[in-house]
Amino acid sequence: MKILRISASDTIDIRHQMLRDGRSREEAIFPHDEDDQTFHLGGFIEGKLVSVASFYFENHPDLVDEYQYRLRGMATLPEFQHQGLSSALLKMAFPIIKQNLCSLLWCNARTSAMGFYQNVGFEKIGEEFDIPTVGPHVLMFKKI
Repeated sequence: MKILRISASDTIDIRHQMLRDGRSREEAIFPHDEDDQTFHLGGFIEGKLVSVASFYFENHPDLVDEYQYRLRGMATLPEFQHQGLSSALLKMAFPIIKQNLCSLLWCNARTSAMGFYQNVGFEKIGEEFDIPTVGPHVLMFKKI
């Protein structure tokens, strides 16, 4: 397994397949993908991109830290899930976030993935909410 920085365009196929299946490919292109402070990481096995995550310099209004990053679009192809790729992407991201003088990473986590996020140190805040066409989510954060 190898973790590398990738471009926003590299994330789209896996995002589309895993997070927006059955909808248009354009829905897998997120606002701020190309911003200067946004970065994207990819997990590779035998040279094949199999896992992606995107990190945006973005504050959540319910969290008080002055500088925050948002995790969005984390996805792993089905045949490569449960092999530690998502955890490895996050472990690579934490020092990059810290280098950008941020102390908090947050995400809108699918409720089905809440256990994963808790296992890597995220905490839930607030109540479950629904994102139309995507499903139930919870706000989670991790101090870096």
